[in-house]
Amino acid sequence: MFAKAFRVKSNTAIKGSDRRKLRSDVAATFPTLTPEQLSELVPNKEELNVIKLYAHKEEALTVYANSRNPILFEIEKVLYPTVYTLWSYPNLLPIFSTWPPVLHKLAGGADLMLPGVTVSPSGLPQVEQGTLCAITLVGNRAPVAVGIATMSTAEMVAAGMKGKGFTVLHTYMDHLWAFGDKSCPPTIASIETEPSEMVGAEEEEQEDKEKEEVSVPQNILSADPSLHTDFENLSTEEAVHCADMGEKEEPNENRAAEMIKEANPENSRHLQEQMDVLLNQCFFHALKCKVKKTELPLLASTFLRNYMFSCCPKGQQLDIKKSSYKKFSKFLQSMQKQKIIQVKELSKGVESIVDVDWRHESIRSFIVPETAASELPAENSKGDDGEQPYRSPEIIPLYGVSPKMAPMFQDSGYKKGDTLSSSEVRDAVINFVKINELVDETDKNFVKVNPLLCDCLLNKSEQDEIAKLRWEDLMSRCLDQLQPFHQVIYFGREPIVRKGNIAPINITIAQRSSNKKVTIIKNLELYGLDPQAIANTLQQKVQAGATITALPGTKDRTQVQIQGNQIHHLAKLLLEDYHIPRKYIQGLGKAPKMGRKK
Repeated sequence: MFAKAFRVKSNTAIKGSDRRKLRSDVAATFPTLTPEQLSELVPNKEELNVIKLYAHKEEALTVYANSRNPILFEIEKVLYPTVYTLWSYPNLLPIFSTWPPVLHKLAGGADLMLPGVTVSPSGLPQVEQGTLCAITLVGNRAPVAVGIATMSTAEMVAAGMKGKGFTVLHTYMDHLWAFGDKSCPPTIASIETEPSEMVGAEEEEQEDKEKEEVSVPQNILSADPSLHTDFENLSTEEAVHCADMGEKEEPNENRAAEMIKEANPENSRHLQEQMDVLLNQCFFHALKCKVKKTELPLLASTFLRNYMFSCCPKGQQLDIKKSSYKKFSKFLQSMQKQKIIQVKELSKGVESIVDVDWRHESIRSFIVPETAASELPAENSKGDDGEQPYRSPEIIPLYGVSPKMAPMFQDSGYKKGDTLSSSEVRDAVINFVKINELVDETDKNFVKVNPLLCDCLLNKSEQDEIAKLRWEDLMSRCLDQLQPFHQVIYFGREPIVRKGNIAPINITIAQRSSNKKVTIIKNLELYGLDPQAIANTLQQKVQAGATITALPGTKDRTQVQIQGNQIHHLAKLLLEDYHIPRKYIQGLGKAPKMGRKK
């Protein structure tokens, strides 16, 4: 349900009456909660927000968030706990376990199939069809998904553990989880340390399997604090295939065989050297080509999962445990000692990359493998004379704190001249309103105007007339009073911040002698485009003469001039080949009208 991004309709603080109703609904839905636990989950005084949203299929949902983290979500007046809540109360729901590689399928929107469910020696929990259940990973009792059983336990066993077992509603690493602080599952020791493979086997076969499992090294199934970074180290294809197709494989036995092979010292040393080389290659490739400065701070687990693994060459598998570092945190510490990156624990036990020295010699001298460069999308592989392929820049509007507005932002630690993103402006304004207690008591949609707001936002003619402002009016007035800036992030280069709004690519039609028309294109350099390359491409496409001249009134800027009205061809080139957003191109409406030939 939350595998794709959702759209937030509203986010407001809960009312006292709604808070009491929510507490009674939670008590009725989850009767096992003690009064103390109920007070912790739905506190009396702490801030609790009600978020109305639409899922990607336009289903209307309600989410309740406490201290930024979503704790409950409601679908058609039925309450469901999030993984954040289940980490605090792991015994709230019946628990079923699956193998770690299956989690990625669940987070991608798949349901849990019965062949992927592991069974402990004590058997499966007894549930009925439609029961809400928690899904954990082998070796850690911290739930990673919430689902509804599609059949009873008896029906699961009768079906030979085949077919769909659970309709998954929410998982760790989906967009609802990302709406919170993105913390990782805690390590909670399992009551049953050794799962059996399948239900319905004969006693002798079951005993043999349990003996085999006991012989498996304990560290394969033990809970690991870095569990979220080690999913990729397992044989994902085998486990997921088992979960989807119902094949009775024995992952523990396969893993044990791999461990025996790696026990050879010479082979182990050779594998470590190879894995260290691959680890460094993926690390520098990700920093040079994938990570943007605006994405920092970046969770270490996210960097590994979303950036480094995508840089791994085809046919190879990045496995931290097979390297000399053994743990990703130790590798990051090594890179930090070399002053390539800076790592900090922004929340307890969770490391993040907070800074990268892109000027470091190790990054600058790293050469992207040819195989990786050849895998770039076709539209990004168009370059002239062997130049670096073009990628459209990312343009981010920024706002500078003006002297007039500085008093409003000083409580949030900003001073005159600082540049902020729109979200930072919003947070600073909300902080100012909260500190000065300006929310209107009768209608929370309005903010009272104090003398400071009056000086910063109102004209002289308005100062005696306006006593309140709507939140949206307050925000728009703040943005209007701030100085416009913009940040341009070019691929493979450090971001550039410029004052004012970015000038669009300007296309005009000029009249020359003998009633001839020419197309003039300006400001291509602002978007990382080479005017000479654009001129050459257009010249080849339309078979017309093109020239480049200095742009009047500028020092290092040029303009492209090509014979005829070529806006149709130019629009296709900029919009489809170079993927420049239409809002940054001015003059496309001057294209000639295509009439029928008689």
